Amino acid sequence: MLRRVPEARAIMAGSHDHPDIHGAVSFYQAVDGVLLVAQIHGLPAEETCASNVFGFHIHEGTSCTGNDEDPFANAGGHYNPRGCPHPAHAGDLPPLFGNRGYAFMAFFTDRFTVKEVVGRTVIIHASPDDFTTQPSGNSGTKIACGRILPAGILYH
Repeated sequence: MLRRVPEARAIMAGSHDHPDIHGAVSFYQAVDGVLLVAQIHGLPAEETCASNVFGFHIHEGTSCTGNDEDPFANAGGHYNPRGCPHPAHAGDLPPLFGNRGYAFMAFFTDRFTVKEVVGRTVIIHASPDDFTTQPSGNSGTKIACGRILPAGILYH
């Protein structure tokens, strides 16, 4: 599956407070779901006994813009077309585990198709998702964002 071009990709960029964050989240449509592959660099890297775990979600908004209080406010809330409680939103993803500022994750899900999430946003949060707090898991400040675009747009 990974020998082909993904159907969509989000190019991630950090907020003003986290300008070193960059990377990509790729989406591969399969028969029974979607393989999501994330490769992120420049995450905050605490040295001593830090968890270095970051909340990671697809959000319903279509823009990585915002304001002084929330640089990605227009990313909206978690993508949740079926109205499920957290952590059963379609956009709830496993957390990213940072390793000296780098994270890699591959995850398979049947909660959405690539077509359903194209145009939406992917968010990395400063804190891990607690998988309990409603409506969004208490995962803290949005520190990076990327808009999910079809592969054809990405390779022009």
